[in-house]
Amino acid sequence: MGHQAGPFQLQQGKPAQTLSTPVLFCLLGILCCLAETVCCCPAPCRCNNSEVDCSDNGLLSLPANLPLNTKSLLLFNNKLSALPPGAFSNLSSLESLDLSNNFLDNLPPALFRELGNLSELVLRNNSLTVLDKDLFQSLPRLRQLDLSINGISQVPIGLLDELREVVWLSLANNRLHALERAAFEPLVSLQFLQLGGNPWECDCNLRDFKHWIEWLLYRGGKIDAVDCTLPKDLRGRDIRTVPVEMFNYCLHLEDENGSVSGGASGGGGAPCSRGVVPVAQPSENLPTPAVIPIPECMRQRYRPVSVRRAIGTVIIAGVVCGIVCIMMVVAAAYGCIYASLMAKYQRELKKRQPLMGDGDGEGDPEDKQISSVA
Repeated sequence: MGHQAGPFQLQQGKPAQTLSTPVLFCLLGILCCLAETVCCCPAPCRCNNSEVDCSDNGLLSLPANLPLNTKSLLLFNNKLSALPPGAFSNLSSLESLDLSNNFLDNLPPALFRELGNLSELVLRNNSLTVLDKDLFQSLPRLRQLDLSINGISQVPIGLLDELREVVWLSLANNRLHALERAAFEPLVSLQFLQLGGNPWECDCNLRDFKHWIEWLLYRGGKIDAVDCTLPKDLRGRDIRTVPVEMFNYCLHLEDENGSVSGGASGGGGAPCSRGVVPVAQPSENLPTPAVIPIPECMRQRYRPVSVRRAIGTVIIAGVVCGIVCIMMVVAAAYGCIYASLMAKYQRELKKRQPLMGDGDGEGDPEDKQISSVA
């Protein structure tokens, strides 16, 4: 019995050993897959801890199986022309993303939706012309945004609404003619703004944004040159040096066009209709209200203040000039009266002098006779 029990126990032990081996291999395979997903570096890229460098590879699409713990992803100097909406959905730890020097021309609104920890985004030197207003809505921690060297012609209202932590923003070397103040007011933390290299038209459309620039400079912000290209008499001049009084004609245009258009749509008779029409040309699908906020914003924000200041300046200047004129008239009248009195006095004095001379002359001979008798 004891001799048979040994083989029976061995036979009972073999199935248990053969059953545990596949399970072990399966667990090891799963762990290896997870390790590859989290830690392994894609073939065309170079990885260093949490930084993945896929630059200068001529990539036409994103590499597959990017590590989940990636914090810095470098994709500059490639040939990326389009990105799918969920391209970065698995990279929730990403803090820095560089997509510069590619051929990106259209970014889907949900492209950066899962990147809540992103603090730096570089889209420099691409072919971007239109930006969806929801593109940056899920980036509450973004601090640096580079949109320079593209073909951007406008910054839609709402694009920067959730970027309250942005400190550095570049829109240099684009095709911007004007910007709306309302689009930049949410940038309460902004300190550095680059706007150079754009064909700025220093007319009514840029007046409110000039006020916002002055406000940013007042609270310690820094802005590079905003040189005008139009009108000709302001070409090459920084709009910050243009006196605000040069935009007073916009108020008269608003009043005249407002009285003509009345309660119409507000787009045709607006004072800045010359700049509103080109904004609507690139995309015919833009709704009519998209062009209305330009004149409305100007009337609501700055027209009353400008009119009050202008009226106050005119009143004060008129009062001062009136007082000065009255004082000059009084001084002139006093001078005339004083001059006439002095002239009269001099004439009377001259009349009296000959009489006194004659009396002196008559007395001299008598004195001479008396002296001779004596």
